[in-house]
Amino acid sequence: MQLIRRSDCLWEIPQTGAMRVPGRVYASARMITEMRDDPCLTQVANVACLPGIVGYSLAMPDIHWGYGFPIGGVAAVDAEHGVISPGGVGYDVNCGVRLARTGLESNFVEPRITRLADALFSKIPAGVGSEGAIPGLSSQQIKLVAYEGVEWALRNGYADRQDIEHTEEGGRLSGADPERISERAYKRGSKQLGTLGSGNHFLEVSRIDQIYDARLAGALGLQLGQVTVMVHSGSRGLGHQTCDDYLKLIASAMGRYELRLPDRQLAAVPINSPEGKAYLGAMAAAANFAWCNRQLMMHLAEQAFLEALSITPRDLGFALVYDVCHNIAKFEEHVVDGRKRRVCVHRKGATRAYGPGNPALPEALRPFGQPVLIPGDMGRYSFVLIGLEAAMRETFGSSCHGAGRLMSRGAAKKEARGRDLAGELKALGVTVRAHSRGGIAEEMPEAYKDVAEVVEVMEAAGVTRRVARLRPLAVIKG
Repeated sequence: MQLIRRSDCLWEIPQTGAMRVPGRVYASARMITEMRDDPCLTQVANVACLPGIVGYSLAMPDIHWGYGFPIGGVAAVDAEHGVISPGGVGYDVNCGVRLARTGLESNFVEPRITRLADALFSKIPAGVGSEGAIPGLSSQQIKLVAYEGVEWALRNGYADRQDIEHTEEGGRLSGADPERISERAYKRGSKQLGTLGSGNHFLEVSRIDQIYDARLAGALGLQLGQVTVMVHSGSRGLGHQTCDDYLKLIASAMGRYELRLPDRQLAAVPINSPEGKAYLGAMAAAANFAWCNRQLMMHLAEQAFLEALSITPRDLGFALVYDVCHNIAKFEEHVVDGRKRRVCVHRKGATRAYGPGNPALPEALRPFGQPVLIPGDMGRYSFVLIGLEAAMRETFGSSCHGAGRLMSRGAAKKEARGRDLAGELKALGVTVRAHSRGGIAEEMPEAYKDVAEVVEVMEAAGVTRRVARLRPLAVIKG
């Protein structure tokens, strides 16, 4: 794969063959050396072949191989003449991250961390087959969740107005059509509302151990030594089944629109086709389910803190900093070739990172830019970033979403054989609660890139700025 260096951290794949635009990869020189023969770069070039794509096919520094699109991929297509591709969203629709701050200092929480970890593990359903925190929801109620998102949680006492204001899209993506989701998808999701799931999903209690920008940290209510809670999860079985349903439908419809793409996993149809509109309505509904899912887990986490630490809500000071999604396609306006255009931005393993002044941001955060939440691995650290104006010019307002895998789950399990990973993490000051040793092995720290290098690349590119670093104290996994 030919790569032309455009700057210290930006590399270009020239437009050749069926590519409609060039590809661009944000990475350090060391990262590029490591991924030079990785099939994820071919995927960047393949995405550049999508009809209607504008600007560039982009990849963030946490890029790794995915279904059709690379994970860490961003593609904007013309909203009228482009295509929609479920592979550009992914199976876990609106997998995302939310960060809550507390009024607690780490020196109060750390001596009580075992009790707190046990309470969180007991309170929040996790793991394969885990059932939701709200039993007995009817199919009509689940459809309401898929239509209303966090608004449903607000109406039912699981959220407040600030939660909605500090969630991307207000926790409710417009255009949701719950009738476009199959009964099988609803059946899979009906018992999973308020559940963490398995794989790379987690809930983490952390302490802020470094502030990079005091002004921005203050705007987000963050300070040194403060305890925070991060939740990483998505739309569970409902979103997975929805993606599976529409991949089959769209793959079978491509011939009708005479679409030819270099990889069948890039299955796509025109945005304004009946199949395209149906997928977008279903995807938005699955996204709303995911936002409500994370909101419910935040509510459960707050209860666990209060009970385990025997404190009052006022003592706890629990408040949402922000919630971002990183597997989604959304209609947005961006400047392309000097003029404003309405585009559909696919972000798969990439986070929206709007700069200051954007009207999509809550009024309290608008002067500063959008918080960008970047989880690392459970042995090192995570980061809070803020979107910069350059993101709007260079990346369709997008940044990285995490550390990015170095090992497959199978390879990680093999590497972990004979090791006491929970004990190793405990020695690092991290208490882990999980339903299986395999779940810990798949997500061991060595399976991931160093997220510090990932966020440094985005800062060097002028896309985002580091605000704070979070060190894990306790991790809850499936």
